[in-house]
Amino acid sequence: MDPSVSRSTWRALEPVHAMIYFAPEAQEEYAALGYDLQANRALGYFPARAAALGAVGPGLVHATFFSFSRLAVEFGLAGAWDTASPEQVLQARLRGADRALRRLCGDLLDGPAVPEAVELARTAAGGCRTEGRPLYAAHADLPWPDLPHLQLWHAIALLREFRGDGHIAALVVEGLTGLEAAVLHVASGQSWSRKGLQTTRVYSDEQWDGAVAGLAGRGVLTPDAQLTDEGRTLHQRIEDATDRLALPPWERLGEQGCARLRELVGPLSKAVLDGGGMRIR
Repeated sequence: MDPSVSRSTWRALEPVHAMIYFAPEAQEEYAALGYDLQANRALGYFPARAAALGAVGPGLVHATFFSFSRLAVEFGLAGAWDTASPEQVLQARLRGADRALRRLCGDLLDGPAVPEAVELARTAAGGCRTEGRPLYAAHADLPWPDLPHLQLWHAIALLREFRGDGHIAALVVEGLTGLEAAVLHVASGQSWSRKGLQTTRVYSDEQWDGAVAGLAGRGVLTPDAQLTDEGRTLHQRIEDATDRLALPPWERLGEQGCARLRELVGPLSKAVLDGGGMRIR
């Protein structure tokens, strides 16, 4: 299978799961547990994504989330497990996903496309291996939800965390730190600006500029943080490795199965995007 299939299928499915990081319904559910999100917005992200790992500390979360600073993780987990258990957070996350998908996708959730997509996505997820994939493995141990649209949401979560674990492996092989990976991502011009990524990952100007200088010293960036030819080669090598490492579930499904899954989930992803489901409110 051409590794590009893993990228195209991931992109087609991603909004259906990733809206959970932006949905006000999820934030409301976390607040109902006792998290003061006005004082600490990071409590609306770190505990929910980390809860599958258990009541873990910042060390493990910093390692597995990779691109965030240690300070961001410590702040985002501050008092989290004293306020609510991981099990309570996971249930709140699932309730938030249910409410958000119902709002964004409406009647699309009741059609025949969702059960068929669930069957295909679960087949694909069955091709994932746990070795060296900590975030995938933790989420794979969770029980499957009862409702079909939440089963689809969970299956896509498994597939994205599997891909993410592989992406981190590709970055580590290239000798990049989490901060350097963030700087390289901004330099690639794919999505995030420096301000957005530096702010959400909580790095100081001194730290960010130091990483730029270090990568410039390696010939990867120019002094003004633009990719050099060597940097473009490095970035592409990481992307290609990520696609290859993400192939096992899609190989299990087959090219026709992947194409059908993209076709089925496409309208749901479009509804999420058209409804503003990937925008910070």
